[in-house]
Amino acid sequence: MLYFSVPLGKLVRRVSRLRGGGSALPGLVVEKIDHGFMQRTLSTLPLGVAVVSGTNGKTTTTKMVVELLESQGLKVFTNRTGSNFTRGVAAALLGEVDWRGRLQADVAVLELDEAHAVHFVNRVPPRYSLLLNVLRDQLDRFGEIDKTAQLLQHIASKTTGTVVLNREDPRVARIADTLDGPEVLYFGLDDSLLSTFPNDDEMRAAPGSPVPPAPARPHADVVLRRVGPDDADFEYDGETVTTAMLLRGVYNIFNAAAALTLARAIPAPAAADNAGLLEALSRVAPAFGRGESLTVDGLPLELVLVKNPSGFRLGLKSFPAAGYATMIAINDNYADGRDMSWLWDVEFDTLREGGVDQLTGSRAYDMALRLQYDDVAIGAVNTEIAPALAGFISGAKDKPKRIFCTYTAMLAIRRELSKITTVEVVS
Repeated sequence: MLYFSVPLGKLVRRVSRLRGGGSALPGLVVEKIDHGFMQRTLSTLPLGVAVVSGTNGKTTTTKMVVELLESQGLKVFTNRTGSNFTRGVAAALLGEVDWRGRLQADVAVLELDEAHAVHFVNRVPPRYSLLLNVLRDQLDRFGEIDKTAQLLQHIASKTTGTVVLNREDPRVARIADTLDGPEVLYFGLDDSLLSTFPNDDEMRAAPGSPVPPAPARPHADVVLRRVGPDDADFEYDGETVTTAMLLRGVYNIFNAAAALTLARAIPAPAAADNAGLLEALSRVAPAFGRGESLTVDGLPLELVLVKNPSGFRLGLKSFPAAGYATMIAINDNYADGRDMSWLWDVEFDTLREGGVDQLTGSRAYDMALRLQYDDVAIGAVNTEIAPALAGFISGAKDKPKRIFCTYTAMLAIRRELSKITTVEVVS
């Protein structure tokens, strides 16, 4: 079956790309005709598989881990297609294996959607897993937040080597209590930064209501101590080090602590080169749409992905509105989550002074209503993304621009922007 399935899958991949088809289709085809393709191929990797999962930050964190490991001399396979379902992993493999199905890599670092990661780890037990957070995101797909925590716990239970957990998210940190076998490492925050990252219980608590005392926090392998405008301080091995950062947004920098923890746990050809890891970290650019900065009319245009209240709050805090024209694009397609009631859990008062120039997307009018309750002025509303984007760009020609957008809105915006500027191609 191997010698038939791989050539066929590669052919489907080539045809799909020529026709502009979905990146996961070839993986779906090869998995249908050769169910063991993914497990058989990944089992040949000397250092095994590392899975990155959680509600927020998977794409950027995976990108960081890959670049950190490559700086240590490792050859890394990853699912760069942006599809974090199992069929997306299979499709990415088809692009990397030779015609005999052989993969030339030392380790795989895979971003996986929480629910689909469960199916993946049942077939391919990872040697490493990195679990970022549990937040209220797309609850119409995954159910209540404790269900999401159970999905992550299952990933950890299937991990054979090292599990990396977010010390500051109680639902993630508690996973350690259920494990018997894997090594557990943590990444964490300095006390001064804890208020920047409220956990889900703290965000949902009524104003003034008491918050249960947090349990004692375990030692963290890497701690984010400070976030500056273009640098950050991390503590590990008893020392605090400073590194420049291209990444913007406090949430991206916190995820850098997660990436460092995992990268330090995966053995490199030589002893871990911490200076090399920091140098590589300083060069990591944002993943597409996650604080990505493009150039339009000679000025920056930033794309900031928003998926849930925590992500939107941190985005607003990390990217101050002053001096920028602002657009918000909200869709409610399946990949975005259909329930947009979470918009009412976000405070938009930081946009009050400059207002929002343009609202678009299928739920543009829901967003408009929400902004009215926070007394934020609105320039225009157009549910069609292409004309809304054109109007936004022409109407703010002399100002830098920023667009907060849900996932499918971001994809549509990037397609439109690719017609007028250079946009990183994700294929």
